[in-house]
Amino acid sequence: MFFEITTIPSWVLDACQWMLALAIILATCRIVKGPSFLDRVVALDLLAALTMAQCVLLSLVGGFVPYLDIAMGIALISFIATVALVRYLEHKDVV
Repeated sequence: MFFEITTIPSWVLDACQWMLALAIILATCRIVKGPSFLDRVVALDLLAALTMAQCVLLSLVGGFVPYLDIAMGIALISFIATVALVRYLEHKDVV
């Protein structure tokens, strides 16, 4: 279940982890501060995408393949949650 990656320099992977961490912090701030409900929903969807990217990056760094399964699970749950929320907002005046 492990693999090795030798073509990507370690400093590139470290820089990607730092950028993802910063993006996660900024998305979390937008969820907390968001001026409207829809801003918070978009930020939550962004947070799910960033979490998927972090799982893929951890899979590349650590070589542990099941992190990719976790990323796929997060993608499915995020998609279903977004569709359900849009369906809910169609029938409600939250905007």
